[in-house]
Amino acid sequence: MSDDDIIPPPQRSLSISQAASAYLDSVALARSKNTARTYQNGIQVFLLCLQTNHLDSERAPVTSLREDAIGWFSAFLKGYSPTTERLYLTAATGFYEYLAAEDLLPINLARVRMLIRQRARRPGIRLPQFPADAIDKIITEITATRNYDALDGPEKLRALRDRAFLLTLADTGLRVHEACGLRRGDLDWPNGQAVIIGKGNREDIVRFSRRAQTALQTYLTARAAFDGSSGRSLSALPLFARHDKGAGKKVKPITTATGRNIVTDSVREILGDEAVGTITPHSFRHYFVTRVLRSSNNLKLAQELARHRNIAVTQRYAHLTNDELDKGYWRAIEESAGE
Repeated sequence: MSDDDIIPPPQRSLSISQAASAYLDSVALARSKNTARTYQNGIQVFLLCLQTNHLDSERAPVTSLREDAIGWFSAFLKGYSPTTERLYLTAATGFYEYLAAEDLLPINLARVRMLIRQRARRPGIRLPQFPADAIDKIITEITATRNYDALDGPEKLRALRDRAFLLTLADTGLRVHEACGLRRGDLDWPNGQAVIIGKGNREDIVRFSRRAQTALQTYLTARAAFDGSSGRSLSALPLFARHDKGAGKKVKPITTATGRNIVTDSVREILGDEAVGTITPHSFRHYFVTRVLRSSNNLKLAQELARHRNIAVTQRYAHLTNDELDKGYWRAIEESAGE
């Protein structure tokens, strides 16, 4: 009796297409629906690429697949956008990693990654665009124009919370999930700072402006009775709480969806329906970084305050606005022409 008779290896009879289906099933279990759909599209294109290179994925065993196919795939994707190319190559790379992990095929993963580095295009980096003047208008409205004394009850609490939330985004550079996750005890009020767990589980210090602190203190004072009846330590309570019927008397933190809605509702109310979608919570982060750069002209300072690990990310913000370009043009061309 041979070893094959003792331990049957059904995996060896898998076709490339069957192995790809098993891989996509594993992706669907571990990733979001959108990600799984993207991977499915990428693998379908990968199998089509194999077909054009005379490798029938329905009939060919998975053992016939080689690293060189990733090179074929890179060339095959040149008709797609660079971003789509990178996504589909990521899906194909994951397929190779799956085959190696499941011991379906001996794969030189280092070579796969090398081929991708050599042949894949890099997607163009777009400068972050946001309407700074529109954000200025929102901030002016919530800090100088709006009459909060005319409100009462949950409506007033929501209005004070939303003002404090928007000023926190604008003056700290916090990401929306970071702001939503803040607790009252995270703030060091005397020093105007908070210690947070930021991107990559890294502990960071975030600084709060005086106007943001004032707005936060006004909001927290208004909800003192609400917090006091919670039966919990004040330091453990969320900095930004829900004030809706669903929360009841419990002090629950706002979600990132609520954070995004605060921005959207403010944009709609102050700027109009046509402006909805032009400003997101991340626009306030762009606004923060750009303000730091313009006031200090210090790239390293902006990097540290924005908590960018790579200064190249901060450099994306170091560009002139159209208004500055216009002024520079007229100063350099028109004024010199009149000399």
